[in-house]
Amino acid sequence: MSWIHCKLRNYEFSASCEFLANIRIRFRIFVYFSYFAAIFVKKPKAIVKLQLQATKATPAPPVGPALAPHGLNISEFCKKFNDLTKDQAGFIVPVEVTIFGDRTYEIKLKQPPASELLRKAAAIEKGSGAPNKTKVAKITRAQLKEIAQKKMPDLNTSDIEKAMKIIEGTAKNMGVEVKD
Repeated sequence: MSWIHCKLRNYEFSASCEFLANIRIRFRIFVYFSYFAAIFVKKPKAIVKLQLQATKATPAPPVGPALAPHGLNISEFCKKFNDLTKDQAGFIVPVEVTIFGDRTYEIKLKQPPASELLRKAAAIEKGSGAPNKTKVAKITRAQLKEIAQKKMPDLNTSDIEKAMKIIEGTAKNMGVEVKD
């Protein structure tokens, strides 16, 4: 409910001229403030999505060619990214960089891909080439639940059981068997 609706609700039984003048003045102030707030809000110029090795970002491809056209300081970005991903060393980390018109940017880190987490849990180099025929590893339900909990912010569900089903589907497509 907006500010004006709240004020109207407080005075709904009063129909005096003073009330109407008060509402007009407050409404003008609100519109004036909204207009100037819209001018000073940073509007995104571009959103760049990358998948980078944690703590190993360098100005070389893919970082440099993706961010250079937008005028960002690439070495500054790499230092900031490497500092943010210290605790996720060894993983590929998806990152979303929102670039604003004044060449500032905002970094949003996501969780590593489910396939990366499954490979680490199963201790395998890569998934199966024929997942329906050849199983390359086995993981337990407890490991599956741990991966689902870690990946939960990036999934489109808030239920742990449904998140486990999503991760289990990824495991099946990799040739990783889930045992009870």
